[in-house]
Amino acid sequence: MTKRTPKKHHIYSTQFVLVSVSSLFFSASYNMLIPELPTYLTSLGGAEYIGLIIALFTLTAGFSRPFSGKLTDTIGRKPVMLFGAFVCLICGGLYPIFTTITGFLLIRLIHGFSTGFTPTAAATYVSDIVKRERLGEAMGIQGIMFSTGLALGPVLGSYIKLYFSYDVLFLSSSAMALIAFLLAINLGETLQRKKVFNFRLLKISKKDIIAKEAIPAGVVTLLSYITFGVVLTTIPDWSEHIGLANKGIFFLVFTVSSLLVRFLAGRFSDRYGRTGIITIGLFFLLISTFMMGALKTPNGLMGAAALYGIAMGIISPTVSAWTIDLGRADQKGKAMATMYIALEVGIGLGAFGSGWYYQGDVHQIPFIMYVCTVITFLAVCFMFVRKRALR
Repeated sequence: MTKRTPKKHHIYSTQFVLVSVSSLFFSASYNMLIPELPTYLTSLGGAEYIGLIIALFTLTAGFSRPFSGKLTDTIGRKPVMLFGAFVCLICGGLYPIFTTITGFLLIRLIHGFSTGFTPTAAATYVSDIVKRERLGEAMGIQGIMFSTGLALGPVLGSYIKLYFSYDVLFLSSSAMALIAFLLAINLGETLQRKKVFNFRLLKISKKDIIAKEAIPAGVVTLLSYITFGVVLTTIPDWSEHIGLANKGIFFLVFTVSSLLVRFLAGRFSDRYGRTGIITIGLFFLLISTFMMGALKTPNGLMGAAALYGIAMGIISPTVSAWTIDLGRADQKGKAMATMYIALEVGIGLGAFGSGWYYQGDVHQIPFIMYVCTVITFLAVCFMFVRKRALR
């Protein structure tokens, strides 16, 4: 890799701090519900619909990406961020009101629009206020804040449910979203040539869905996040099978190790280039998935979790910065939406495919993990082929 001589630019502006802290509260808002929703739906008599809790949320998140990308590039970054936070705020207050199975599933469907909008606009906003020379570092820091919310949200949500009630949990989710909203409302708009919203902007054509320039980043995102969908689906049962009483310990180790490397990964990508750092992350991912299938002990799985966290901590911020690098300056939102569409598709394919093959038989999980290893190897090959093609 050719070393670049970086120029120091200021990152820690008031705007950057506001958007990063807002991301923390936003991600905590919707994720704090996840651990308790299966039991809540069962209490409503809908145990057979538990699989739809994530599926419906992901469906509308993925569906809304082209809209959020287009609106981010037309009406501005700030209103799109605010809309996503507002959806979280409202949905938290609706769960206690719609207490039927149908009502609950409808709210989950609506709730997914939040993550379809806010992350796209927030990442684009960061790219506007930070110089390209330190964009990877900035994406890493903002990603740390977002991931901290993802990690702390479930812990806080379970604590609230344990000592209070579901209604207090739902209202607490709304309160988190309100804080995110109030922080974002103090941001200054960064889009220079913005339009006034009208419903014609919601008309999406084929050219609005995918930013062709960002397809390479989308390919890597899709292939690497297939594994994430598999992990979400199979690791809880695999953890229990090999002797871990706490099904969530894998995700704790994964999150902590991911947070520890995000900052450095982004900084190194600014200095040495995106593609080389992404390739290193993919190698860690390849090794970790092989370990998940081969090392059938608690310590082995924890080692795999740590490596998996390092891999995703490297890949996530670096691919985000790479997406901005590849995209057109006037279509950053569209580029980020393309990457997030690939992310949603990857998670969905991984979750659906592994669930279809798994069928509750834990002895099938090692083979599934080996398939993930092969898929990650394809991502590594893609990076090498692309690098050679650009020479």
